[in-house]
Amino acid sequence: MVVRSAPVACKFSRVEFLVQVEVALPADLDDGRRAALMAAEFERGNALAQAGLLRAIWRVPGRLANRAIWSADDATALHDALTSLPLWPYMDIAVTPLARHPLAASCQGIEAGTRDAAAG
Repeated sequence: MVVRSAPVACKFSRVEFLVQVEVALPADLDDGRRAALMAAEFERGNALAQAGLLRAIWRVPGRLANRAIWSADDATALHDALTSLPLWPYMDIAVTPLARHPLAASCQGIEAGTRDAAAG
């Protein structure tokens, strides 16, 4: 008699990505259109953060650029999220998939946009 076990549901974890974004808006873009694009970008970015895709983000001082940690089911889902951003046509993006490091459990981690109180 052959005993078969019940099928095991596969649970895929989300993939984390380091995403580096540089934005190059056209020099002749009028101020009203620029302001509208930036507002729409902030709104869409906030929605992606609330949905758990955009996990942490930092500005790059002196440039219209950021570095962020994104979490998505796969590269296609990340691509769909990135292309939904209003500034997408003006972005140069580099994506690095991330894998868990053996020291990760020992690290305390940091929150985006915070600084150590001792650092001032």
